[in-house]
Amino acid sequence: MTDTVSSQRAPSTKRLEPLRHVDAGVLNIAYYEAGPSDGPAVLLMHGFPYDIHSYVDVAPMLAAQGCRVIVPYLRGYGPTAFRDKATPRSGEQAAVGADMMALMDALGIARAVFAGYDWGGRAASIGAALWPERCIGLVCTNGYMIQDIAHAMVPAPPDREVPLWYQYYFQLERGRAGLAANRRGIAKILWSQWSPSWAFDDACFERTAVAFDNPDYVDVVIHSYRHRYGVVDGDPQYADLQRRLDTLPVIRVPAISLDGADDGVTFATDGSRTAAKYTRRLAHRLIPHAGHNLPQEAPEAFAAAVLEVMKASAAG
Repeated sequence: MTDTVSSQRAPSTKRLEPLRHVDAGVLNIAYYEAGPSDGPAVLLMHGFPYDIHSYVDVAPMLAAQGCRVIVPYLRGYGPTAFRDKATPRSGEQAAVGADMMALMDALGIARAVFAGYDWGGRAASIGAALWPERCIGLVCTNGYMIQDIAHAMVPAPPDREVPLWYQYYFQLERGRAGLAANRRGIAKILWSQWSPSWAFDDACFERTAVAFDNPDYVDVVIHSYRHRYGVVDGDPQYADLQRRLDTLPVIRVPAISLDGADDGVTFATDGSRTAAKYTRRLAHRLIPHAGHNLPQEAPEAFAAAVLEVMKASAAG
């Protein structure tokens, strides 16, 4: 396995297909797989409001380097479905972390690199923190992603609050109704605000936007943004996991954190504020000309980071 990656980009109409499906915990998870089945595994986790096509370029780069690449649709997105209609449509952080681990178990994957951004970065960080024996290494955007719900009501400086308008909107029933009526419209505004230097076209957007037609999308999204502020209760089955997350556990696996220099919602930093939450962070990198959807905007940098943590883990 080499540590170089191709810079060729896929056209905006290319889809990650065919999809596979597996029963994993409370979900039937739809996922894309590429690369040799006996290669080192990499889980690539997408965020809100995006889908697996954030990795349309990263996945083939890693597969070409001999990795077994798994790219799942999160709960509430695309063809991923709840197996039981009675299961709460929770979007809390413990749930998305548990889903990732259930997927590994269902696919018989003992260890993997956990990599993601936004919701997916949080799932990857949770997996690395709570199940380090299953994690080869972590690649995550925006530093330490585990939510400090106990202090969620402490205000940020005004310039940091302004980009969070959607989170406050979703606290209201008006916001729930707005998301249900305008899934694509809200997402497109957020894409533009969060990635001002990314020139995505209509085909690129629509390729992802169909994932928001999932019947559970609105419930999962609204619950996620209300739970993180302590406004609603979580699903009781994740209560023990959430209690562990409340301690803000340290991440002890090889890790690289990435910030897009043009990120319009989670502003780029030098990584120093969260450095103490990692015992083996290899680097914190500022990626120029990239916004919030970093793996799709700067796939070479993201794929290179995955290969780097894999190499560091092999070296001990």
